[in-house]
Amino acid sequence: MRASGIILHITSLPSPHGVGTLGREAREFADFLRKAGQKYWQILPLGMTGYGNSPYQPLSLRSGNPYFLSLEELAENGWLYPDELPSREIHRDRVDYGWLYETRMHLLHLAFSRSGIAEDQAFLRFQQQEEIQDHALYMALKDRYH
Repeated sequence: MRASGIILHITSLPSPHGVGTLGREAREFADFLRKAGQKYWQILPLGMTGYGNSPYQPLSLRSGNPYFLSLEELAENGWLYPDELPSREIHRDRVDYGWLYETRMHLLHLAFSRSGIAEDQAFLRFQQQEEIQDHALYMALKDRYH
């Protein structure tokens, strides 16, 4: 039996904050595909990218890209305040990775600090996994020594 679909990376979804996310726009696109009779949505790898921002050169095969977290959903949970979100009109026609690197991680750290997940037992067990500790060490060294 034949089936059809589309290839579209998460970064290509519309977003008011620099890059497409796995938030509302992704769910709406999946609903659109279903209504259009499409069976498949092929996406490119979802790992955190390094220099050049190619999804085919992730920093780790097992870690996701934190830039795909929806700032709107973090705000809906009360972990970010609406006035902390970047302007909705900024960078709508292209992805400005330099701007994204300068702004996004600060907001994600802020949301994490307000979320209370640091005390969650499942999260604490997750942190104890050897591959998570190795990746965290690598990212800390990469950040420190560029």
